[in-house]
Amino acid sequence: MSYEHHRQPVAPKHVFFKRLLKHFGLALLLMSFTLTLGVLGYHHIGRLSWANAIVESAMLMGGMGPVYGPELHSTAAKLFSAGYALFCGLVLIALFGIVLAPVFHRILHRLHVSEK
Repeated sequence: MSYEHHRQPVAPKHVFFKRLLKHFGLALLLMSFTLTLGVLGYHHIGRLSWANAIVESAMLMGGMGPVYGPELHSTAAKLFSAGYALFCGLVLIALFGIVLAPVFHRILHRLHVSEK
């Protein structure tokens, strides 16, 4: 995704909104990949039902914390749960960066462009 150079004028609103949509789509793609990874892991490693695996993954991705922690009996399931929780925290930070990058770029670009 290319941005305009600081010496170029600020992009028109339609270009900015198109850029926002692209970034939002990328964020949705990353979010769905992360959710799928969690659901598959909790279902196969944690031996949770599909519904419980979805709830567990979604709650961790949303920052609410684990729901079925006591039901995870094996060491592999507990290690997966810990790793997935840490991974979700990093993905959350990355999602904010991806979605807000065009906004910050536009603000900084407006501040840097010299008026003629």
